[in-house]
Amino acid sequence: MIAKIFSSSGALGKAIPGFQPRQPQLDMAHAVHDAIKNGTQLVVEAGTGTGKTFAYLAPALVSGKKTIISTGSKNLQEQLFHRDLPLMVSSLGFYGQVALLKGRSNYLCPERLNRQLIESHTPQADPELLTQLVKVRTWSSETKTGDLGDCEAIAEDSPIIPSITSTNDNCLGKECPSFEECFVVKARKKALDADVVVVNHHLFLADLAIKETGFGELIPEADIFIFDEAHQLPDIASQYFGQSLSSRQLTELAKDIEIGYRTEARDMRQLQKVAERLAGAAMDLRIILGDTSFRGNWREAIKSQAVQREILRINDAFELAYDVLKLALGRSQLLDAAFERCTLLKNRLERVCDTTISGYSYWYECTPRHFSLHITPLSVADKFKEQVAEKEGAWIFTSATLAVNDDFSHFTQRLGLEPTKQFSLPSPFDYQSQALLCVPRFLPEPNSYGVAPKLVELLEPVIKQNQGRCFFLCTSHQMMRDLAELFRQTLDLPVLVQGETTKQKLLTEFMELGNALLVATGAFWEGIDVRGDALSCVIIDKLPFTAPDDPLLKARIEDCQLSGGDAFSQVQIPDAVITLKQGVGRLIRDTKDKGVLVICDNRLVTRPYGSTFLQSLPPIPRTRDLKKVSEFLAQTNQTEVEQVEQKAILEN
Repeated sequence: MIAKIFSSSGALGKAIPGFQPRQPQLDMAHAVHDAIKNGTQLVVEAGTGTGKTFAYLAPALVSGKKTIISTGSKNLQEQLFHRDLPLMVSSLGFYGQVALLKGRSNYLCPERLNRQLIESHTPQADPELLTQLVKVRTWSSETKTGDLGDCEAIAEDSPIIPSITSTNDNCLGKECPSFEECFVVKARKKALDADVVVVNHHLFLADLAIKETGFGELIPEADIFIFDEAHQLPDIASQYFGQSLSSRQLTELAKDIEIGYRTEARDMRQLQKVAERLAGAAMDLRIILGDTSFRGNWREAIKSQAVQREILRINDAFELAYDVLKLALGRSQLLDAAFERCTLLKNRLERVCDTTISGYSYWYECTPRHFSLHITPLSVADKFKEQVAEKEGAWIFTSATLAVNDDFSHFTQRLGLEPTKQFSLPSPFDYQSQALLCVPRFLPEPNSYGVAPKLVELLEPVIKQNQGRCFFLCTSHQMMRDLAELFRQTLDLPVLVQGETTKQKLLTEFMELGNALLVATGAFWEGIDVRGDALSCVIIDKLPFTAPDDPLLKARIEDCQLSGGDAFSQVQIPDAVITLKQGVGRLIRDTKDKGVLVICDNRLVTRPYGSTFLQSLPPIPRTRDLKKVSEFLAQTNQTEVEQVEQKAILEN
């Protein structure tokens, strides 16, 4: 049956114009079918263009079994649910129910919206926020899903979103006056009734962590679990099997106490004092922690007397909140829930400040307005393995980047997997003719002083010749900012920079301009699909080794060394190889794409480990001569011009 579906005269051949059977896609579909049939684990690295989405969707749909599909991000989740899944459902004549399930923070909470509207009429309220709240209320009367991603009236990063959505901490559950209208409950009910549910890794792993504590669950049980972009799982799992406390949680608790005081307990002035103390203590610790966009070692930071003093102030604020909220019990559901959260967060503060427990990394992170304190297990293998064994069924893991030099152990060991089958599928792209990889001569040493000006001088002619149409992927925010500033001074072409607007707007602008240079970091290394001549040059500033002072990396290195391993070859190189493969994958996205990849790091050719990186990449022809790059781009651009002219002649 699987072979028939993927034949030129089969279901996909009839549904997709120009569909061509591909052996790697068929091989993967057969392997997924066998894993489902036998209830086993499967790990597949499927190169870009293999068609892995259809290769796992078809066997899952024809199996008739309950299926959970988890993707790496909300964007991929939307693409799968709204584009790929409907096509497969239609072509296979699938009559089951499908559902999209996101995390709580994506769904409007009617109760919290009502409370915010009441609060926004006070003299202290921001009129702009009130305007946004009114727009959301209008939208809420029309929406069926409550998914704020569909609400065009507010930006995706609007500051009002945390105040009109719920968290596990502040949800009132069945005690909520708006429980019957709850969009989270409706989405979960639809997921429970569905045959195929599309989630994302963050939601799936958050749900596993909640189940482990014995509390309610959001994701239903299933027979088949499929993870796309599975390379992200180990790091995301580490976040959810640990614990964290953030200033955002403290300020949200303070805000709810303030609203409870203003709306339902006006005779308890102490509630206002509690709210002020909590918010103030959180802000003071944020200031003491220092720099923004920084990850630090919490074990080291908490030794500081200044930090200890602020932790004591937060603890005192919790004590006061506990005593006052206890007196208010029964007055209001909001204040009752705040009492429960106060107890929970106080215990969490004690846990993250007890840095004596081994087997965990203790770290903190700062943004301009907030901080978060984290304890992260160095290994999630045992916990994840336990969950897999408990749920049984088929577990399928796939991505374009899972192996390091054809070795899957770096991925499987971190999750405690024991796959019955694991293999790599080659990409159908002809890299020999479609691409060129250049590691230029005369590169500055990585991390040396003044790297950015030298890279701009070296690569500006390439970007000019290609008329933009280039991604410059950086390994740090500082390098991104430095390069962007210098390119804006020297290039006549548009220079777009990550962070100056939303990711989606930036991509749309890049495509519409047709001659831009996009300078970006982390978020643009993966999950970006720009096809055709809109992108024909990808430049990477250096090999993407995680910063050596990153507390999570340091802890994993120490753990590896304690067990007698070589941390550089077992931890740092595999991580960097997977990241580099993701960045390289931005260039060739289609059989008609052509382009140049420039990696500005001599270590690829001067260090022994450079061969591990090169052997893990697609078989792209290599050069060290930028003149060869110019020739390749000139030939590519000439071909594009000829194709446009030929098309114009045919149309006339």
